[in-house]
This record gives sequence, structure tokens and C-alpha cells, in this order.
Amino acid sequence: MKHDFGQNPVKMLMLCFECVAMAGSRLVNVINLGRMGFMSAYSVQKNFVRQMLDTVASGQRVHGQNVLLLVEHNPVYTIGLRDHTYTDTIASQLRTKGAEFYKTDRGGLITFHGPGQLVVYPVLNLHEFEPSMRWYVSTLEKTMIKTCKHFDLEATTTDNVGVWVQDRKIGAIGVHGSRFVTHHGIALNCNTDLAWFKHIVPCGIEGKEVTSLSKELQQPVLIKDTISAFLQSFEREFQCSFSFAYMEDSDLDLITKEQFVPQERKKISVRPQW
Repeated sequence: MKHDFGQNPVKMLMLCFECVAMAGSRLVNVINLGRMGFMSAYSVQKNFVRQMLDTVASGQRVHGQNVLLLVEHNPVYTIGLRDHTYTDTIASQLRTKGAEFYKTDRGGLITFHGPGQLVVYPVLNLHEFEPSMRWYVSTLEKTMIKTCKHFDLEATTTDNVGVWVQDRKIGAIGVHGSRFVTHHGIALNCNTDLAWFKHIVPCGIEGKEVTSLSKELQQPVLIKDTISAFLQSFEREFQCSFSFAYMEDSDLDLITKEQFVPQERKKISVRPQW
């Protein structure tokens, strides 16, 4: 369910920090933003980042501020800090395809976000985990690989950042860190319309295809089918615990309902042990 963050994107969400602040380190609050435009979701991220940076600057050790934002974007192309290949003219041309276009402060080159893609923005204080951006990117990759494995799909890393099924990219990573406080994150293609990627060179890598869970498994895999597997994988790889204080009943159904498995296997009920 999409929550209404229009007037004050963090007012309600910040209330949960008071009750979880003493719960210990590596506690991560899971928040489902639902379907939301890129800039609206970016505003939510930045509010959490500012609060966490203020805490870090003060020297306080306040636990429970880590956040995992789940979102599905409207069609949008974004580029990273060092991508100077896309001029205003090209950006205008991409907008005529029906997508927005934004320059961002993340790493990486151009990519696409849109319907059918699970986008996750972790706002984490890496001092509570491992103060290393290299470790962080690697752990995000492992999380997506484990998520794919839940569907009996073998994914791996290569010399290029991201997650791949052979030479087809299924998961992208673009992050930013300041004083080891992170934002931006990952995008995992579930049932994304891959035609959107044909208008760009995804992540600046020539001659490589983009794929999705649905394409690889030859049957529909929706975002809602993927969330539970992703959260379980994130929990294991980051060795954290979750708070679902601001997940509504319809959101909680996404992590307790019967999950998708390949057709040749009997479906089982997957209930995360949180």
C-alpha cells in the first residue's frame, strides 16, 4: 500500500524511532512506499539521511534509525554523478518516450527504474555494520544473488557492478555514502518492461542484455512475490533484525503470504522467522 507522504514525508515515520531507539544495533525499519515518483522517494530518503548524519555528527550512539525503503517507481531514467554522456538534448529525447529524467548524486551511470521493478533504498549507518563502502556494495550484491536463488535462479557477480544471469544483467546497484551513511540502493527486475532499456546503454556497459526474473523463469514474477525473499536475504547477509512498526496489514501480507516458486516445484508457504 502506498502511504501518503505528500505533506510531510517523514513526520509519521520518525515517530517509530522513539520506541526502537534502545532496541540495539543493526535494527532496520522496513517501510513500503508503494508506487511513488523518483523525486518524492528521494525526498523521503534525504530526510532520513539528514537525521542520521546529524546523529553521527553529534557523536551520539542512537540505534534504530536504519531504514529500508521499498518502492516501485513511475518510469524514470537516472544518471550518476560522473555520467556526462547524456546531454540535455538526449535527456529531452528520453522524456518523449514517456519517462522522467534526473541527474542524481549516486555512483554509476545511466539506468532505468519503472513498474515491475523492486527498488530498495537502504539508509544505513555503516558504523553499526561494517564501515566500508566496498563491503556494503558487495553485501547488496550477495543479497540480490540470494534473492534470485530463492527462485532457483543462479545469479552471480562479474567485473561489472551489479548482479548477472550469465551475461544478462538482472540487478543494478548505485549508492552514495557520506560519513558511512548510505542512500540510493538497488533495483531488481521482476516483471519490468525491458523495452525501456533499449533506449539507453544501461550502466554504460556496451553489448550486454538486461533481463528479469519473469523473463528468466518464463512466467510472471511480480514485485509482491519478491519482497519476502529479498528481506530474508537482506536479513541474513547484513545480520540485522527488522522492525515492521509502519508496515500496514496489506504490506505484512507481502512477507507472510505463499510465495512464488518455479512451476516444477510444489508451492510451499514461506514465513520469515522474524
